[in-house]
Amino acid sequence: MGHILRDRVNERGWSDSSIKPQADLSLSGIYQISKVLTAPTRLEITLANVANTLALLLDMRHGAIVVLERDEEPEFVVTAGVTRPPHSSNDRAIPQAVLDEIVATEAPVFIPDVSKSELFPADFETSSKSGAPPTSFIGVPLKAERKILGALSIYCVSDRRDDDLRFLTMVADLIGRTIWLHRTLELDSQQPAREQGNGEASPSAERRDTGRHLRARIGWLIGESPPVKQVLETVSAVATTNTTVLLRGESGTGKEFFAQAIHELSPRSKKPFVKLNCAALSEGVLESELFGHEKGAFTGAISQRAGRFELANGGTLLLDEIGEISAAFQAKLLRVLQEGELERVGGTKTLKVDVRLICATNRNLEAAVANGEFRADLYYRISVVPIVLPPLRERPGDIQRLARVFLDRFNTENGREHSFEPSALDVLSQCYFPGNVRELENCVRRTATLAHSRAIVASDFACKNSQCLSSLLWKGTDCSAGGNAIDELSRSSNIPSPLPLSGKPVRASQNDVSPAMGDPKDPTCPAMDSRLTERERLIDAMEKAGWVQAKAARILGLTPRQVGYALRRLGIAMKKF
Repeated sequence: MGHILRDRVNERGWSDSSIKPQADLSLSGIYQISKVLTAPTRLEITLANVANTLALLLDMRHGAIVVLERDEEPEFVVTAGVTRPPHSSNDRAIPQAVLDEIVATEAPVFIPDVSKSELFPADFETSSKSGAPPTSFIGVPLKAERKILGALSIYCVSDRRDDDLRFLTMVADLIGRTIWLHRTLELDSQQPAREQGNGEASPSAERRDTGRHLRARIGWLIGESPPVKQVLETVSAVATTNTTVLLRGESGTGKEFFAQAIHELSPRSKKPFVKLNCAALSEGVLESELFGHEKGAFTGAISQRAGRFELANGGTLLLDEIGEISAAFQAKLLRVLQEGELERVGGTKTLKVDVRLICATNRNLEAAVANGEFRADLYYRISVVPIVLPPLRERPGDIQRLARVFLDRFNTENGREHSFEPSALDVLSQCYFPGNVRELENCVRRTATLAHSRAIVASDFACKNSQCLSSLLWKGTDCSAGGNAIDELSRSSNIPSPLPLSGKPVRASQNDVSPAMGDPKDPTCPAMDSRLTERERLIDAMEKAGWVQAKAARILGLTPRQVGYALRRLGIAMKKF
């Protein structure tokens, strides 16, 4: 193997007579490659990570993975290495003659000195230093199900060529199976919904079948309410074009899922769907992530790296939180969107890219433009077709449907068999959910995790026990004035959790204050009242009940014994009439 692996051998004190250290190192390398191949990412990104991993494992100058289309034309190429790739006038990582040889023979190709091979062009440069050792080439086919899917190659000067060839053959087998799996899953998800008849279908029938086909391909978007249906109609219409889309909406409304739906319904669905959260990176890192960088462009840039624009070439790029990028980077991004050209950080070569752009933000861009925080020309460039996603409170009919889906997902992941009682679904329907779908999913997962039985009832929810921290966001709790939400919550949640006296949850009277979240615009909503301490809540319930513990227990959703215990613990004297 390469020098890095041999150094590890020396560090562990292995010798040539030890227990097959080379086999152990090959096994370690295969393990690392397998972890990369099983990561849940797009195929292009996965193979780029494989190429980078090979650069760390092998003593190679340059490596490339070429994936072929079904007509044996290159679909895409990923490269990696510690030096610039060898190049010639045809500017290919693998010369066409070498690639044809690998495809035709379906066997590995080993060339000890590429400068003396007829398969390499005469102007093929391998080294910039005179007297350097000859550069060897190893190329192995990527095969699966008796079909050639591409080629894996490296340029090296290693003296362990047989070991490298065996190792690359194993890696190529794993890569071939991964490519075959990705293509099989892609075909399964794109089966046409319309069966071909003996004659041609009418235009109206074709439109109906196409609509059903498109809707089936985004069936993982849950929602039957009118606002969601309207958004899906817009998504289906805009997806067939290359128009730039700006997704607007509050945090947690599912902007990333709708962006993926646009990609899946577009003619670019077979190409990469690459996404990047702009708010999570600094300006310098964001530039490198989007545009890529050359070797040595900055500290830590040990090899050339393609950016997200290059990885998404021919496909779709989602820029999430686009409203958070700096003014300086806005100008750089604008040029790429206008010209379709970019240069890697530290590079001078202009690269052309063909990318369908989707942007997403929860920020008021119009106000940002008016305040000079966002460039007007960039705003007009990205806001070609704005799509406003409805918050969850505007689609209450979807809450129960989404909750069931999230609970089924939780059960599958954790081997549980939970289900919602009607009273539990009623609680969810009354909630405001400022965090939208994301908060609903978290609420379902939290409740299912802490539920006392398989049947989830109303009393299992945190909001029913005054333990919902999320409600502090919209109940107006002032945490900046020296208050602490966690401390406040702990002070008001010392009363034991309510236990239902029967299979049905205890229902309070209309005059009781319900802890369930409702519309904050409603004057009777608990969000309009200041939070009471445990002692104050208990005294208030006792006064409403005429100091009858049984009635106060029904108001608080507790048992009379729990109320009596709380009265003694807090030192509240009973009033007698």
